[in-house]
Amino acid sequence: MDNRADVREFLMSRRARVTPDAAGIAVGSNRRVAGLRRSEVAALAGVSVEYYAKLERGAIAGASASVLDAVARALQLDETETAHLLDLARTADGIPTSGRARKRSGRPAAPRQSLEWALSSITEGIAFVRDPRQNLLAVNDLGRAFYSPVIGDGGRTPNLARFQFLDPAAREFYPDWEIFADMCVAIMRAEAGRDPHDKGLQDLVGELSTRSEHFRRLWAAHNVRTHGAGTKRFQHPVVGELTLAYEELALTAEPGNVMLIYTAEPGSPSAERLRLLASWSAEHPAETANAVTLSAPDGGDGARAGEP
Repeated sequence: MDNRADVREFLMSRRARVTPDAAGIAVGSNRRVAGLRRSEVAALAGVSVEYYAKLERGAIAGASASVLDAVARALQLDETETAHLLDLARTADGIPTSGRARKRSGRPAAPRQSLEWALSSITEGIAFVRDPRQNLLAVNDLGRAFYSPVIGDGGRTPNLARFQFLDPAAREFYPDWEIFADMCVAIMRAEAGRDPHDKGLQDLVGELSTRSEHFRRLWAAHNVRTHGAGTKRFQHPVVGELTLAYEELALTAEPGNVMLIYTAEPGSPSAERLRLLASWSAEHPAETANAVTLSAPDGGDGARAGEP
C-alpha cells in the first residue's frame, strides 16, 4: 500500500515539534525554524542526510528496525508514536501488523453471548465494547444509561466519533470537549496506522473530514495515542457531573475490539451519582435493556438515531 504521504506528514510534524534546545543542539539567535532541520535529525539518528531525507519523503519501505528506532529516538517519539512509525513501515513493506490482515468489512460484528454475560456481570461500573472504528457495540445496564445521549432512541450503531464531532450534545456531555476531540482523533489515527486497509475506518475518516473542520484539522496533525487508563469528566443529563477513572482491556478473541470500564472513586460524589444513575436505569427498563447488541440489522455504521 502506498502510504508515503502519511509517512512524510508524520515525520515532518514530529521534526517540527522538537526544538534544538530539547535535542541538546546549540544554535544561533538568527535561526528561522523552531523545530529541527533534516540534517540535525540525521546526525542524531546516525544516518546520512540523504537517507533521512528519503525517509521523510515517505520512502520508508525496507528501513531496518535499528534505523527506525534511531529515528524515533532522534525525534523523541513516545511509545505510541514509535509503534505508529513501525506500523507505517510494516504497511509500506506490505506486512500486516498482526502478521495477518484484519477483516476489512465495515460491518460491525454482533458481540458473543458470553461477552454479553461478562458485561452484565459488571453492575457497579460502566462497561462497554467498542471496535477500531469507534462503534459502540455493546454495553451493560449502567453503560446504556450513561451513554443515553450517544445511543439516543436506538436503531443504527452508535458511533463515538460521530457523536463527538457531529452532535451538538457532545459539547454538553464532555465538559473537556477539546481534550476528548484530540484523544478521539489520535486513537483513530493510531488505528489507521495499524490497519490502513480497514474500509470502515477509511469511510468514517472521509465522512468526518467532509463534515467537520475541527476533525479535519486534528487529523492533519498526525498525533497518535492509545487509550489505556486515566480519568475523564462528564456532564450527564440525568445525574450531573461525573469524574470517572477508566481502564481499557483488549479482547484477544476479537483483535482490535476493546472493553472499557469506567468507575468512580469509592465514597466520592461521583460514586453516589453513579448509584443514582443505576437507580434511574432500573426505573427505565425500556431505555436500559440488559447489555444488548447495538448494531443495526443491516450492520450499518450509522450515527445515533436522528443523526445524518
